[in-house]
Amino acid sequence: MSIHRPTMKDVPGGNGCDEACANQNADQKQHNKACEQRAASELDDEQLYRQGHKRPEGDFCPICTLPISLPMGVHSVFFVCCMKKICNGCIMAAEKRDILNCPFCRTPRPKSEAESLAMVQTRVEKKDPAAINYLAQKYCHGNLGLQKDMRIAVELWTEAAELGSIKATFNLGYAYCSGDGVQKDEAKGIQLWSIAALQGHVESRHNLGCIEGEKGYYDLAVRHLMILAEMGFKDSVETIQQMFMGGLATEEQLAQGRKGYQDAVEKMKSHDRDEARALGNRNAPKLGKEEVSVSPSSMVWTRFGELNEIAAGEVVEFLLRTTRRLLRWFYQRSSRSRHASGYA
Repeated sequence: MSIHRPTMKDVPGGNGCDEACANQNADQKQHNKACEQRAASELDDEQLYRQGHKRPEGDFCPICTLPISLPMGVHSVFFVCCMKKICNGCIMAAEKRDILNCPFCRTPRPKSEAESLAMVQTRVEKKDPAAINYLAQKYCHGNLGLQKDMRIAVELWTEAAELGSIKATFNLGYAYCSGDGVQKDEAKGIQLWSIAALQGHVESRHNLGCIEGEKGYYDLAVRHLMILAEMGFKDSVETIQQMFMGGLATEEQLAQGRKGYQDAVEKMKSHDRDEARALGNRNAPKLGKEEVSVSPSSMVWTRFGELNEIAAGEVVEFLLRTTRRLLRWFYQRSSRSRHASGYA
């Protein structure tokens, strides 16, 4: 599907301008070109909000076929043998049947880092994009006995992204935004996140929402948050509520966000998952450190963020810290508005 590139007639105001246009006093040719670029950008942005509302295939447990609750690093375990995330409910159900190997492919657990790395390398040689992304992660953090090397990590992420890995696209975007292992290029990083968000990548869309919040574009941030709520991201609902209290979101948006989140939660429920949750998800530690893997895609972009691997138990607190930062931006903005209006 081709993207419509607008002419001046497509821009609000008839002649391509509105009263708020910052280019009205510029040279007419430059002015027209700037307005066309602005309109094209707005139309491309609309595509970003229309698409990517459904989570990608990798976010679904391959056994029960249900979407995995967020954050996935807490509610699932990653298996290097088949590069699959298995939800805690299905792992617990397998353990009840005395299946202690991989619940999906039945491969015995690796007994060492060397065995784990060999499994990964086997799939990398077959050009498995998930395995290439995973190997890049290990070079990024210096795991599995590998020496940390961001240059190699970026090369592998690039290859995996070209082969279709959404997570690698996200990770590559993070590398460009942070300038780690590659020349810093935030515009390219954001573009990569946009590509991933269009394919349903939750963390990429969350990052885009944070960026809009940093810039003060709260209406756009709310739109991202509402989509995230429909995908089952609880923190987005809490953020919308705080924005509503600060006058930055409408009551209708809050109600829609809550309903979208509840609908998503219902779709992620199962008896096995409820039972695993009641037991405190104690199955994950039994599987060994190397099989409990949290991808860099569990990380959330902040302006001062660093590319760190987060253990499964730390993911929730990390997301909460990031949400609190976003809420502070909204609170500060709403406080300034109250002072300006005399209602403080």
